[in-house]
Amino acid sequence: MQLFYTPDINPSHPQYFLSEEESKHCIRVLRLDAGSEVQLIDGKGGLYNASIKDAHPKRVILQINSVVTEFNKRNHYLHIAIAPTKNIERIEWFLEKATEIGIDEISLIICQRSERKDAKVERLNKIITSAIKQSLKAYHPILNEAMAYDKFIAKPFEGQKYIAHCEDGDKTNLKVDALSNGRYLVLIGPEGDFSPGEIDSALQNGFKAITLGESRLRTETAALEACFEANFLNR
Repeated sequence: MQLFYTPDINPSHPQYFLSEEESKHCIRVLRLDAGSEVQLIDGKGGLYNASIKDAHPKRVILQINSVVTEFNKRNHYLHIAIAPTKNIERIEWFLEKATEIGIDEISLIICQRSERKDAKVERLNKIITSAIKQSLKAYHPILNEAMAYDKFIAKPFEGQKYIAHCEDGDKTNLKVDALSNGRYLVLIGPEGDFSPGEIDSALQNGFKAITLGESRLRTETAALEACFEANFLNR
């Protein structure tokens, strides 16, 4: 069944009008017709079953038949703050896979050793949207604009906070330390890793140092490993 992302849908209304772009895709590309059944997700937990009432290529009218709220709601909250990589396609890959596996929020942090200082959030959000449609997720992960590292780690966060780095020192393991059904924030540094000063600043702001294994991982791989571990803990 075809799936559409409809963040502006009102669950109390019996009908919904697809945008002109989505209507064209629905009728001209997918070749759906009146009576065809489709599914809608609002990105806030709602999964809607609907049928096409009017198959106009510029304004498809959908009849809402049923609604499931909090569809596949997760029992934990995962926020990963990651330094955007020089090759932005690697971050795009991470966003796609993390969304498919399960993630709630992503922040882009600019560190001392960051080779990329910005990223086009609009384009990255489209990749996330595509991934939730592909994997049938009713919740759309939040993607935050890039922020300076020092400002980010000073922000309040209610939950367990971790920093993954490659420097020597005492470290714990996310799978061992994290409490199930909890809220987690994990910092993932740039290709050159966090600087010693950044690590110290994180520890002073309540973050715990963690290891993600013996191998030295790429930025996007480390972030995805953290995503795997958090989801495995809460499976």
